[in-house]
Formats: sequence, structure tokens, C-alpha cells
Amino acid sequence: AQTAAPDQSIVKAAAAMPMRVSVMAYSFHGLLEQGRMDIFGFLETCKYRYHLETADLWNGFLKSTDEAYLKTIRDEIDERELTVPNLAVDQAHVWADDPVQREKQHQNALAHLNAGRILGARFVRMDTGQCGKNTREWTSEAFDHIVKRYREYAQYAYDHGFKTGAEVHWGPESYWPSMQKLYRAVNHPGFGVCCHISGFQGTKEEVDIADREIAPWVVHTHIDWDVCNGPLVEKMNNLRNAGYQGYYSVEHHSAKDEYAEVGIQLAKVRAVLQSWRTGGTGVDSYHDGKGES
Repeated sequence: AQTAAPDQSIVKAAAAMPMRVSVMAYSFHGLLEQGRMDIFGFLETCKYRYHLETADLWNGFLKSTDEAYLKTIRDEIDERELTVPNLAVDQAHVWADDPVQREKQHQNALAHLNAGRILGARFVRMDTGQCGKNTREWTSEAFDHIVKRYREYAQYAYDHGFKTGAEVHWGPESYWPSMQKLYRAVNHPGFGVCCHISGFQGTKEEVDIADREIAPWVVHTHIDWDVCNGPLVEKMNNLRNAGYQGYYSVEHHSAKDEYAEVGIQLAKVRAVLQSWRTGGTGVDSYHDGKGES
């Protein structure tokens, strides 16, 4: 019996849209704290449990920034043919009110930029920090310092073929007017933004506007449980409509049932990408009106 030829429009759409999905290593911080996962176990989990081609790293899994140690990890990444879309770095935020602590964090940032280079990261995330308890704005002194440092970090990243920058995470970087001000002031091709989707401060309407407006600047994402179980299609479409070329990376926070719950988040993101690949709108076939009535 003959079979019908595949719809070439679907074949072309599928070929043009790879499954750019990943999971952020912080998702397994519970297993890490229990001694049940290390960096090598995380790489195995990405490759063989979830069948990913990516490993979204977090420095909480790194025992040090010693180059020999990092090269061992890079060997394991390469052996599994994994891409590293991001290295998220904590304790390296640019501003701290205490100048001694600020310098310590600067040195940590430099060490992790080098780590990003060795590990082949496409983006290295370092937060901005905040001034005292002010979660919306920096002082002039702090802002000038933050811009200066990010330009230095961005030049290093640009010279080594990757990007670095802030995340919609905490403090003023999660307040959309301040993030806009920062991005425009740094103004460097090696600088980018990781969008923790719906992580902005403000009302639901303000958050929705910020998620849409930041999309053209986004080079990486983190998608949490609430977004995966809520406005996922809308939020992913914001990025798609802006021409986003990065990875859709899930992040889990509960420290409980991490393997299963991360699997649920990945399945939801993959379902949207699969729908797009085959000409759909991102929702499942029933919501597309193609399923049973």
C-alpha cells in the first residue's frame, strides 16, 4: 500500500525549528544538598534521563574554579555532546554596599567568566546587587559602578565568543524601569539579559508588559513551575515573536520530587515547541480545535 507524501510545509517548519530546551541545574539543589547529585550526575541527568542536548549550569554545583577541575567537567560535557547555554553565577553580584565585599564578588565574577570560557557557556549570568533595602533603584554611585563593571565583563565575554549580563532575578534588576536603564547604559554587544519569566516586580499587568517589552533583549530564559502551569504559551510567544534564538530553560525551586517535577515542566515546554514545529499555535490539539469535540 502506498503512503501519502508528507506535507512539505510541515517538514520545512519542523526542520527550521530545533528543540531549544534545557533545565537549569539549580532545579536539583535539593538533591545536591542531600549528596545525591553532583555536577557529573547532573550532566548524566540532562543527557540520559531527559534526552536533552544541553546543560544549563549553576555555580552551586562547581566545587571550585580551578582550571584543571573545570577542564575535567568540560571533557564530560564534550563527551556527551552537550551545549552549555548558560552558567548562572551566585555570590558575584556587581554591587555590595561594603567595598571589601564588593571586591570579593568582583574577583569571583572574574573567576567565573574564565569558568564560562572553559566550559563553553554561551551566556554567564551575574546579578547586579542592590543598595541597602532599596529593591527598585540604585544610587548614582552604585549605578555607575555597575555599568562600568558590566562593560568590562561584556568585553571579556565578547572577546571569547559569549555574552554576560544580568537576570530578572532580585533587587532593581527585577524592576523593569531599572533594567531598561541598565541595558541602555551598558550598550555593549557582549551584554545580554536572562529573563526569569514573570520575575518582575509590580502588578500582573505591569509584569505582563515587562515580559513583552524585554523580549528583544533576552539571550536566555528561566521558566518556573507557575509559568509552566499557567501562561506558558503566551510567555514563550513573547520571545518567539521577538526573534528569540536562545534556549527555553526550565527552573524548579521546591527541592522536592525534583526528577518528576522537572520532567513535567520540560514536557510542557517541549509540547509548545513541538506544536510550533508542526505549524500549531503552541497549545495542544484540543485547544487548537483539532481534537474531539
